[in-house]
Amino acid sequence: MSSPTPNFKHQDSQPWYKNYMVVIFVIGMPAFVVIACIWFVYYSYQIRDSVVRDDWYMDGKTLYHDVSRDKLTYDLDLHGRMQFADNGDVVFYLNYPKQSLQTGKLINGSPLSYPETLDLSISHATDIKKDRDAVLKHLEGNKYSAQVDIDPLKAKYYLQVSHKGKDDWRMQDVAKLPRSEVSFDPLPVFGES
Repeated sequence: MSSPTPNFKHQDSQPWYKNYMVVIFVIGMPAFVVIACIWFVYYSYQIRDSVVRDDWYMDGKTLYHDVSRDKLTYDLDLHGRMQFADNGDVVFYLNYPKQSLQTGKLINGSPLSYPETLDLSISHATDIKKDRDAVLKHLEGNKYSAQVDIDPLKAKYYLQVSHKGKDDWRMQDVAKLPRSEVSFDPLPVFGES
């Protein structure tokens, strides 16, 4: 018994370049990949990350976060309370410790005084267009005020109140805004050593 021999003489009636598989795999797939890459480059440029807003600096190839301002807030035992009104008014209360109020001096020995202005930074977690910066002006006692227009859609914000001067301190908190009140306390990490 002999096995049947295959017939290799069969030929297509059309040339190879007219076959639909050539159009799909040789032309279509590479064209699709090129168009998809161009679209992804454009899309990634449109949604690029915003710049980090904090005390970071570059030293050689290493990033460092400067926490000296946060440490001073802890050392001075500074606290704060911020209230938000529906009309955009922001009221901040700077609270010194009882010991400092009684002696008239801060814990580091500096004379106790309320600065004329404090810097307020309200940074949205993901959208730089919703970031707000304002200057809190001293009204009376420990009360400060500013006008800030916050987006009415509830979202995560990074809040920072700072004073630049002889005592360069800052208070930070994370909160979902809008809300009626936020409390600022020194970072507890400095007391764990």
